[in-house]
Amino acid sequence: MNRFFAPLMLAFLLPACGLQPLYSGGSKGVVANSLGSVSVDPIAGKNGWLMRNALTDRLGAQNGNAAQFRLVIALDDQIEGFGVRADDTVTRERRTLRARYQLISVATGETVLDATAGSDAGIDVASSEYATIAGENSALENLTQKVADQIVTRLSIYARGE
Repeated sequence: MNRFFAPLMLAFLLPACGLQPLYSGGSKGVVANSLGSVSVDPIAGKNGWLMRNALTDRLGAQNGNAAQFRLVIALDDQIEGFGVRADDTVTRERRTLRARYQLISVATGETVLDATAGSDAGIDVASSEYATIAGENSALENLTQKVADQIVTRLSIYARGE
């Protein structure tokens, strides 16, 4: 009888833990409205273009609403070789993308959030230069998606007030 009673009691205690969905309310919720009021400043370079597009897609700017916040981002994109053959040719690279981002209130000019996000990816260096460049570009596209997800998650937590 105790085997069934303990899980039943835990099930009744679970709602009391205070956990709430981050995106409760859907597109009309607090988080969605806050994210929709963020404009992303232009970011220089190809990696900046990719990052800005990824963020704009995820933030879902609300049409007709004036931006209440500006998101300013500085990217650090590096590629370093770390797998080396006996003849000193690189066999593996690591591409690292880091973003320092600041959420700035348009009304006051105050920085309300200052944080970083980042990720890295390994790239095989092929005998074909074209294949290596394609691998580096593919890694950059994937990294911008991952870093954009991290940024939007942090902005969502900020918007929720946690």
